[in-house]
Amino acid sequence: MSRPAAIRTTTTSHCIPAEPSPRSSVPSLTYSSSSSADEIEEPPRRRRASTKLISQNAADVQRLIGEPGTKLIEKCCGGGCCMAITKSDGLTFERVPLPDNDAYRALQLNIGPIPTTLSGVPELPPKTVHLEQIKKGTTIASPTDSAISMGETKEDTVEEFAKENASTDSIDFTPHPTSEHHEIDTTIHPPNFVQPHPPYNVYSAKVFSARELTRPGAEKRTFHFDLDVTDYPEELGVDFKVGGAIGVSAPNEASVVDELLDLLLVPRYLRDRDVLLRTDGGRWPTVWGDEKPRELVTTRRALLTWCSDIQSYPPTKPLLRLLAEYATDPNEKKVLMFLCSGEGQGVFCDFRTGPHVTMNQLLYAFPSSKPPLDHLLANLSPLMPRFYSMSNDPHESCVPAAGCSRLIEIAVTVHETPNWRGGPRTGVGSGFFERQARKYIEAEAKGEKIDLRIPMFKGLMANPLAREFVSDGPMLLIGAGVGVAPFRGFVQRRLRNANCANKVWVLQGVRDSLLDELYSGEWGVHESEVKKVVQSRKNSGKGKYVQDEVKAQADLVWFIINSLDGRVFVCGSSKGMGEGVEEALVDVAMRKGNLGREEAHKFWKLKGEAGQYIAETW
Repeated sequence: MSRPAAIRTTTTSHCIPAEPSPRSSVPSLTYSSSSSADEIEEPPRRRRASTKLISQNAADVQRLIGEPGTKLIEKCCGGGCCMAITKSDGLTFERVPLPDNDAYRALQLNIGPIPTTLSGVPELPPKTVHLEQIKKGTTIASPTDSAISMGETKEDTVEEFAKENASTDSIDFTPHPTSEHHEIDTTIHPPNFVQPHPPYNVYSAKVFSARELTRPGAEKRTFHFDLDVTDYPEELGVDFKVGGAIGVSAPNEASVVDELLDLLLVPRYLRDRDVLLRTDGGRWPTVWGDEKPRELVTTRRALLTWCSDIQSYPPTKPLLRLLAEYATDPNEKKVLMFLCSGEGQGVFCDFRTGPHVTMNQLLYAFPSSKPPLDHLLANLSPLMPRFYSMSNDPHESCVPAAGCSRLIEIAVTVHETPNWRGGPRTGVGSGFFERQARKYIEAEAKGEKIDLRIPMFKGLMANPLAREFVSDGPMLLIGAGVGVAPFRGFVQRRLRNANCANKVWVLQGVRDSLLDELYSGEWGVHESEVKKVVQSRKNSGKGKYVQDEVKAQADLVWFIINSLDGRVFVCGSSKGMGEGVEEALVDVAMRKGNLGREEAHKFWKLKGEAGQYIAETW
């Protein structure tokens, strides 16, 4: 039996973004030879630089800051990595043999002779997380977060508590208040104490369908998901909004977790065994719980899978100091201590801003360091939820089965960076989505039904696009890549309720429409009249960017932003597209409003304060 398809209401539009007559005061998406990708050929853009070179050696810096020995601000790029100029008089140096392995070489550390005496080395970070064996018959108090409360007087035996929180095949995917206990399978769903949505647990949404939006050859892969949220509980009157976002508690990849446990020499028979976790304070491992000590039963694998980020953040000095403490090779210990010291400050800064580094790579680079898992957990960043904008109007999509199953739709572009082995490393969230999509697509090709889940919750952060959405007034949506995903819901809503006063237009930037144009033909009726696609990399080599089309559509932009309740939305990457569109809008204001550059910047700033110009970039 074939799966029922999602029903999306079609639109009748006797006056939706049709080309206005010459007498109409409403501009339309225009064609001009000056803005056509087939008619222009721009010279290659110069690469932008975010910094200006003002010094090349210590002598240059000394001329800038004066007396040698002066120390600049301690906190600069996160972990005290500002350049520190220290006197070298009286210091002795030694040439330390560096680790001889591919993981270390990929760090690209420029370490020469190391001083025999180091200053400014941080103290060993405290051990604020404790993992203890559970002895049979021991009694413990139930913790507070999500079904476990430390302040209660009731005590449970360890056997009873472990039974209530053990992994089973029976899963209740509905969020529940903290007073209830529910069994979950932590291999596919976060433990109850992981609470990015207090007082509710994370909801497990079934993947109704998944498909790849981009085609083979596209520079980036983008996947579309239909998620079934029919049983999502209604709380506090909060509902899914057009243009809104959902939070996703994505896990670390299972193979990466196993590799880390191997590197830490954690025996396989202990990885899924219940342990008593005690913390001295803070929110971890609950994500957004109260800051206080905790005591709960979990497993080592669950903590590394759902609670600690092992690949997204650059190393900190406390983390390197921890690795140095447990390094048994004296040379590795010296290198790690040097990176923590004031003398190694410059190398440390390059280290944090250089190639992407994961926890696993660090342990491969310094193989003699085997810190205890609980001490390491105390110094890793928490694994935070990822947020994704919805690409549909959530009030209109349903499945005609057992009434009307409710769907929300999202698009996810896979984020990749090179890893030290020479292959790609995907982001935590986008990598998880790609794995789920691949499983679904492969099962569908075999004619199999598969139960895949996405641990998600309604976005707690107010998306400015959804917050400022109004049903009246003309709207211009400008985006590139996956940034156009939330626009699709806006257009669907507008085209269903269209009248001559609330038209909507879309400027969509893509590299090549044959490979990576998202949702082509899925925006609603009269799509060709409301949407214009701008290609930056056509097969012919000629192309342009979406910011160029903004300038070409100056009449339309100026009409919309000066109309009653008119709004301009921008969504996409801040680098390149976001900055370029901002400058293009300033150029439009200068030309159409006869404003100076400073006045034009102020004009758009005021429009932003009034909620008429909204930019959501990253």
